Amino acid sequence: MSDTSLAISKFTDLANPTRFLALVRITLPWMAGITAILFAIGLYLSFTSESDYQQGDTVRIMYIHVPAAWLSMMCYSVMAISAIGTLVWRHPLADVAHKAAAPIGAAFTLIALVTGSLWGRPMWGTWWVWDARLTSVFVLFLMYLGLIALNRAMDDPSKAARVSAVLILVGFVNIPIIKFSVEWWNTLHQPASILRMGGSAIDPAFLKPLLVMAIAATLLFFTLHLAAMRNEIWRRRIAAQRRLAARRAGQDDA
Repeated sequence: MSDTSLAISKFTDLANPTRFLALVRITLPWMAGITAILFAIGLYLSFTSESDYQQGDTVRIMYIHVPAAWLSMMCYSVMAISAIGTLVWRHPLADVAHKAAAPIGAAFTLIALVTGSLWGRPMWGTWWVWDARLTSVFVLFLMYLGLIALNRAMDDPSKAARVSAVLILVGFVNIPIIKFSVEWWNTLHQPASILRMGGSAIDPAFLKPLLVMAIAATLLFFTLHLAAMRNEIWRRRIAAQRRLAARRAGQDDA
């Protein structure tokens, strides 16, 4: 068997919920432990780093705001990939993945909005402005809430998965708008400071704790996502068993 065929075979094996649950059972404790350690290191570096000569201690909000904003977009990108898996390949875990990710993405987006407002008040003199970046992130938050409501409103999981997948892919157009809004329009929000041509514009004293917090937050997302997927699989299995038990009880009564 070729390396490509072997890789495809292993990926296909993960489509089996039982194998997926076994993998999660092994990896989840390790991921949670590493995440906790990185957060401890990141928070220590965040509180012991220097204050900015202009922003003072308010610069420390960056260590929460930036990772949350990054993950608000990354989470939706993960959902878009899962939506393709639902519509094209009908992967058994794809709809579980994007359904489980929506509440996590909404939480990170809310954190980004709140911390951004707290950071913007002393820097911009206002809690909120309807500029392109802030408005598009707020729209992203509403999209997350809408997808959560849709999944809870529809009783048929397969039908809800297909409808959600279509809406997720349509809504993905908002992600590049969020990313490039500061370049396309005149906004208060500063342009990219880390991943840009010419290298990072952030001082290394601030960049180190920021990167540690970003890695910790990313691992937190994947840890929560795997746990949420596991819980969703269990929920569906319990619901299926209850339906089967109710059907058998109805046949016995007949």
